[in-house]
Amino acid sequence: MSFPPKKEAGAAPTDEVVHRIRITLTSRNVQNLEKVCADLKKASLDKKLHVTGPVRLPTKKLRITTRKAPSGEGTNTWDRFEMRIHKRLIDLHAPSDVVKQVTSIPIEPGVEVDVTINDR
Repeated sequence: MSFPPKKEAGAAPTDEVVHRIRITLTSRNVQNLEKVCADLKKASLDKKLHVTGPVRLPTKKLRITTRKAPSGEGTNTWDRFEMRIHKRLIDLHAPSDVVKQVTSIPIEPGVEVDVTINDR
């Protein structure tokens, strides 16, 4: 039976606290969203971080159906409008100062980024 090596009492801890960081990306434009996801993943893999994702969450479809005629007279014709909201999740396991470097990439217009830090 082997035992782990003993740590010296006088040694300073060089191990930083590793946080579990969840990055949520939201956008109406899929191309911009996928580009930001790829850039984030590439930057975090260059720093040799543990990365999970991007996880593609179901698309929200916001629908509005309205009459074309403002007065209500005439034939019953309808306009149907739809806005799709796409969402991606990326999980990182890293110290918080490294995450600041990773998330400093240029973000495409129309992409919202939400960063949540959890301790283990």
